[in-house]
Amino acid sequence: MTQGQTLAFRGLTKRFGPVAAVEELDFTVEPGRVTGFLGPNGAGKTTTLRMLLGLVAATSGSATIGGRRYRDLDRPMLAVGASLEASFHPGRSGRDHLAVVATAAGIPGSRVGAVLDQTGMTPYAARRVGGYSLGMRQRLGLATALLGDPGVLVLDEPINGLDPEGIRWIRSFLRGLAEEGRTILVSSHLLSEVRQTVDDVVVIAGGRLRFTGPLSELEVSGGTTTLVDAPDRDALTGALAAAGHTPRPGADGLVVDLEPVEVGRIALAAGVALSALARSGAGLEDEFLALVADPERGAEGGRTR
Repeated sequence: MTQGQTLAFRGLTKRFGPVAAVEELDFTVEPGRVTGFLGPNGAGKTTTLRMLLGLVAATSGSATIGGRRYRDLDRPMLAVGASLEASFHPGRSGRDHLAVVATAAGIPGSRVGAVLDQTGMTPYAARRVGGYSLGMRQRLGLATALLGDPGVLVLDEPINGLDPEGIRWIRSFLRGLAEEGRTILVSSHLLSEVRQTVDDVVVIAGGRLRFTGPLSELEVSGGTTTLVDAPDRDALTGALAAAGHTPRPGADGLVVDLEPVEVGRIALAAGVALSALARSGAGLEDEFLALVADPERGAEGGRTR
């Protein structure tokens, strides 16, 4: 295994004509930790990862691995393993797919059996990939990324398509890789998918950075919040705004940084009937949803731009 290295994104920007897909991203991903790269679909996550891997040229700024661009690495697959939009020949077996990739990269054939065992794919290695489930394809993509025994792993939505057992397995698996000193960057559009896996989070929306820091800081920034809703949501929003509070879109209503009793008092005074009113606990999921919903919002307590 090569040593895990720091991934550094500095002023990273990508424009497609007048459209900024990614704008001025600044964050780092450290070895020995699992970092969740989070944001809604279309936030710019895949474009960012493709720039890191040299698949898309940045308009400005840089993305480096241990201070070097991907294209400048001596043997990239030995340093960085990636699973982005993986495509497989449907007529090849899983073992044959890995053997072809290993040969092209100058990786010993013995690594094929090693990564099949490592990812639990040995029983399915002789099957044609065209008959694999989505979860099996995810594991084959991970096995491909591990062929060079790299110190850095970059995985795009690796939990997508996995059943509950598969999700538990990959959480434990990624944690073990990080404990070996590897650098793990995992993208997802759902915090709930990765919150039990990651140490650090990077949240982007609209191509811009919203939050970067330990997951614990995002948890603290969520604070105690209230989830509230009403048949007339506009009236509720207006009543809260008139009282000096700005509600945010939540998973099942509006989120406001007040105790439920105070929210209820404001609604009663304004004559607004409520359909939901409950304490939202630590508010982590609500804070994440607020970060990606509001272009101007940054999580207090976190490191943002």
